[in-house]
Amino acid sequence: MNYDVLKQEIIAYSREIGIDKIGFASAAPFLELKDRLVRQQELNYASGFEEKDIEKRVEPAKIFDQPRSIIAIALAYPSKMKEVVKGKRGERRGVFCRASWGEDYHTVLRDRLSQLEAFISSKVPEARFRSMVDTGELVDRAVAERAGIGWSGKNCSIITPDFGSYVYLGEMITNLPFEPDEPIEERCGTCTKCIDACPTGALVQGGQLNSSRCIAFLTQTKDFMPEEFRDHLGNRLYGCDTCQAVCPENKGMDFHFHEEMEPSSEEVKPLLEPLLQIGNKKFKERFGYMSGSWRGKKPIQRNAIIALAHFKETSALPSLIQVLKEDVRPVMRGTAAWAIAKIGGLEAKEALLKAKEKETDPEVRKEIDQGLASLNQ
Repeated sequence: MNYDVLKQEIIAYSREIGIDKIGFASAAPFLELKDRLVRQQELNYASGFEEKDIEKRVEPAKIFDQPRSIIAIALAYPSKMKEVVKGKRGERRGVFCRASWGEDYHTVLRDRLSQLEAFISSKVPEARFRSMVDTGELVDRAVAERAGIGWSGKNCSIITPDFGSYVYLGEMITNLPFEPDEPIEERCGTCTKCIDACPTGALVQGGQLNSSRCIAFLTQTKDFMPEEFRDHLGNRLYGCDTCQAVCPENKGMDFHFHEEMEPSSEEVKPLLEPLLQIGNKKFKERFGYMSGSWRGKKPIQRNAIIALAHFKETSALPSLIQVLKEDVRPVMRGTAAWAIAKIGGLEAKEALLKAKEKETDPEVRKEIDQGLASLNQ
């Protein structure tokens, strides 16, 4: 088998099926990465969503029998909506980050990887594969960097010369020995715009992220959001685009190559108030196809409450008061109490005083007491 010829055939086929970038890397252990991952754990900077076993994250042989190479792919996604909807007083809207626009990217990339596997198998029946997208053991960015897809930017994203950092990544370990591609030279230079713009200082330094402070991570948690971060959330419902939006390499980057990635403006910028009472079935019907729905409705609803406080949306007070009075989830009641106090006014104060008479959950009572204290200042 001439693997150089096969490599070129794979590259040509990848373009036919809508893969925007493809690269080939060795399956050697990611030794430098291991030190960084250990350090992240020691500092408690990891998000907790990652594979816990660092050995599996850095050694392909731990998860695949006799790996010979890794094929990395990237698909470019849009950064602008074709149809824009705007919120206004009385009709405030939240926003899902760009990486949640359109169909769940895990589904899209797995489809491309499956097609690639089938093509290679038709050429080499004894070929074996292990494909993964985001939730696998390997670190997508490390594989993409080694395969020459792009360089690892200071914003902790892979930045490609062609599409900036607006790309989804996936990879495939295989037992076939492809010639590896050359990594791309890093081009961030002295630029620190992403670090400077990070709303919560989560980018500790170039290429190092404290996930526990990252808004993209915080929007996915299900408990009370620590108060120090609430005012930084703005109207974000899921994810955060700031460190990508300010990157000079992303200037003018907007690609609409894949129909399934096109956003529905009403879904990615939904009205906030209706989200407070949305049921599970309706939530799944409306948002279930998006990657931003993977944690369920609870984080989205909590974030919608915080967003209404961000806008100081007085017209939403009756809805927030209803949540405070009726929602069975302490996180929702407590967050609503905080939001009601933020919006302020006599109606807000009366609602908090009434809620205090009946509330038994200690965390919710704490939010109510803090809210009343701020209103009495």
